Amino acid sequence: QLEVIAPEESIRLPKRAEAVRVLKGGPVETGRGFVLHSADYFIDNSTLPIDDGVSLTATVDILRAIAKGAGPDRAILALGYAGWQAGQLEAEIQHNGWLNCPADPALVFDTPIELKYERALRRIGIDPGHLSAAAGHA
Repeated sequence: QLEVIAPEESIRLPKRAEAVRVLKGGPVETGRGFVLHSADYFIDNSTLPIDDGVSLTATVDILRAIAKGAGPDRAILALGYAGWQAGQLEAEIQHNGWLNCPADPALVFDTPIELKYERALRRIGIDPGHLSAAAGHA
C-alpha cells in the first residue's frame, strides 16, 4: 500500500543515484524493497550475508545511506520477491527444475542485466543456444 510520507522522512537522492534502476524482484509484496549489495556495507540485525562479497538488506536505512553516499559500493534495488513453501525450492532443484552456478559478485553487480542469463549459463558450461523448452530424462 502506498502512502504519502512526511517531508522529514523523505529521502533525497544525489544525482548519481537518480539513474539507479529498480527491478521487479518477484510477485510477492511488490511494495517492499530489497537491496542486494556488496559486502562492504553491513547493518547489525538488518543485513543478511549471502555469500562472499554479496549481502541483502531490506530496511530503509540502506536507502538513506545510499542517498548520503555512505552505502555499499555496488547495489541492486528490487521491489517484491518470489517465495517458496518449506522444502519446495530444494525439491525443484533435486528434480532439475533449476540450473545454478557458483556465486560471482562480478556477474551479479557488474554484468549488464540483459547479459546476466547468458553469462551465468556459460559459467557452468552451457551454450544457451543448446537449451530446449522440451523436458525429458536421460
